Amino acid sequence: MIELKKLSTDDGHDIYDMLQTMPKNENGLINNVNGMTYDEYKEWLLKKQQESEQTGLVDGWKVPSATYWLYVDAVPVGFGNVRSFLTDALKKAGGNIGYGIAPLYRGKGYGSELLHLLLQKAHEAGVDKALLTIHADNLPSLAAAMANGGVITEKTDERIWVWIDTCQ
Repeated sequence: MIELKKLSTDDGHDIYDMLQTMPKNENGLINNVNGMTYDEYKEWLLKKQQESEQTGLVDGWKVPSATYWLYVDAVPVGFGNVRSFLTDALKKAGGNIGYGIAPLYRGKGYGSELLHLLLQKAHEAGVDKALLTIHADNLPSLAAAMANGGVITEKTDERIWVWIDTCQ
């Protein structure tokens, strides 16, 4: 069974342990929990929940962002973030959706499924077209985006910009 769950301050060791297996920064996806103590992680959960509840820019640049966990058969295998709107900087790098799958679970199609579910959450947040800014060498993420109806609108040696209609 595949399930998407929104971050909660009650999240426990299963999420914490998964995040410890994921790199701190891989292909532009930042995992700040890697290397944190469990107590620091619990504080981070509170901060992330507050970020998801904000409605406008904070500190002139931080947009609302909701975090979700992908569970497969009651085991967390990945996570993603959905931003309800973008700044000019996020249109260059970041986009509306960022996501990652724990190394142990890669190559099983979970990235594509996670992206599909995150696109639904983006639609619920009022985003009609979601932007993904994908590192040019991240072929699995590009494949997941294309499998979800992605359209490449720009490409450099460094990055690929893909827009996806969330109304699918």
